[in-house]
Amino acid sequence: MHCLLILAAVLMSNTIYAQKYRILVFSKTAGFHHESITVGVPAIQKLGIENKFGVDTTTDSTQFTPLNLKKYAAIVFLNTTGNVLGEEEQKAFEQYIKGGGGYVGVHSATDTEYDWAWYGKLAGAYFLKHPAQQMADLHVINRKSIATKHLPATWSRKDEWYNFKEISPDLKVLIELDESTYTGGTNGAHHPMAWYHNYDGGRAFYTGLGHVDASYTDPLFLKHLLGGIQYAMGQKRME
Repeated sequence: MHCLLILAAVLMSNTIYAQKYRILVFSKTAGFHHESITVGVPAIQKLGIENKFGVDTTTDSTQFTPLNLKKYAAIVFLNTTGNVLGEEEQKAFEQYIKGGGGYVGVHSATDTEYDWAWYGKLAGAYFLKHPAQQMADLHVINRKSIATKHLPATWSRKDEWYNFKEISPDLKVLIELDESTYTGGTNGAHHPMAWYHNYDGGRAFYTGLGHVDASYTDPLFLKHLLGGIQYAMGQKRME
């Protein structure tokens, strides 16, 4: 009986913890649809189980209401594309961020909502174009953050390398892409690929990685993404 009471207390404690930290993974597409969404969603769900935060998933933008968003410590835009939120849904999301909410953008989250300047500033940049998928070197310029301290100083990997436009000036860049190591880069010597910043009352993290399916079984990428989620939730400090 004593063991059962202890088990019940542990389960209750874990439930309370999960309720305190819960995220919504949003993966609606109105343009190109990334096949990696199908492996990205369960990968994030697994991160939630392993790290004691709840994970809900949706492609339904009508869930962006003030009442519903209050349930979440962060909203993850997982490879969204195009105009995915209506006017009232945009207002609800802005209210959520202004109230201290968190945002995580993965890869084509910057290929989203081009006509909504507030969102572009939240994400930190907009996608411009990309060359063919290829190997390239990433330079981890901040190795003290929870999203990067596990990474090698130079991280070589294959992905779809975005060039960006309208890059916000206040970004705290974590990782830069070395354009000398691949073909097709246009952002120059300082080509940001992952960053975070405070924006309009909330917290925002973005990683340009995550196009290829292999990302979602790569421990280095998953820990990178986890750090961004934990920061956006307010669960941990970035540094």
